[in-house]
This record gives sequence, structure tokens and C-alpha cells, in this order.
Amino acid sequence: MTDLEKIRGWIATYPDFNILERFQVDYTDQLPANGGLFPTGMVEVSRAEDILGNVTVENQYNFGLYCVLEKAPGDDAGAEINADWVMGFQKWVQEQSVRGCVPHFGNTQEKETAKAQNGVLYEQSGEGTAVYMVQLSVQFKKYFEVI
Repeated sequence: MTDLEKIRGWIATYPDFNILERFQVDYTDQLPANGGLFPTGMVEVSRAEDILGNVTVENQYNFGLYCVLEKAPGDDAGAEINADWVMGFQKWVQEQSVRGCVPHFGNTQEKETAKAQNGVLYEQSGEGTAVYMVQLSVQFKKYFEVI
């Protein structure tokens, strides 16, 4: 299983994930109930070398999670439902991270750390849809032994 498949599968375990009928990579339809996971790459956060030359690298995967949901212009009730979903997802990611339930990407015994932040209304159309975006990141460690 690839790392992308792991993160997609994990996101799908969010209890309110069923609000999305389709969930794709690098794409979302402009129809309600669609979501997309947009990988934005991996960043090396830090690197440490021990006295033997072995290296531990802390990496971070970054993603944009986009959700197209129903929201008519001026519809405060729909906006509140959507905002609650976004905030609920962010809280769920935090809890999953604290509980050690984030997929494992590293090769050490340390738990991965996930963050979902900056949930925002990204775009609203006059046709009754709105796009929400959440920044998702996962930090993990890789250990490289010198032979």
C-alpha cells in the first residue's frame, strides 16, 4: 500500500466522511458532496546524525483537502453545517494524532503526528455550492543506518 493510499483510507474513517459521495486525488467536481486530496509534497523538517554516522530524518507530508458542499448564497444554516463539518474534521485529526491512530509512514517506533488546520471557505459559487479547504500535514521519522 502506498503512502497516498494510507492517508486516503485513514481520512475515509472520519465518522462524518459520508457527507462526501466522491473523494479523488488532485481533482474535485464542482458538484456537491465531492472531495479531493491534493498532495503538496514532502518537506524535510530536521536531520540528526549520531556519533556512528546513522541519520534520523523528520519528514512532513502536506496535503490540501478540498470539499465541495451545498451552500446557497445567504444560506446561514447550510454554512453552519459545512463549517461544523470542517471544524469537526480538524478536531478528529487532532484526537487521532493524540491517540496514535495516524497511519505509520516512518520506520521508527515513534508515533506520527497529524495536524488539520486553517479550515476555510475557499470559494463560493452562485449555483449553490461552496468549496472548503483544510491544510493537512503528517510528520514522521525515518532512520538510516550507515553500513
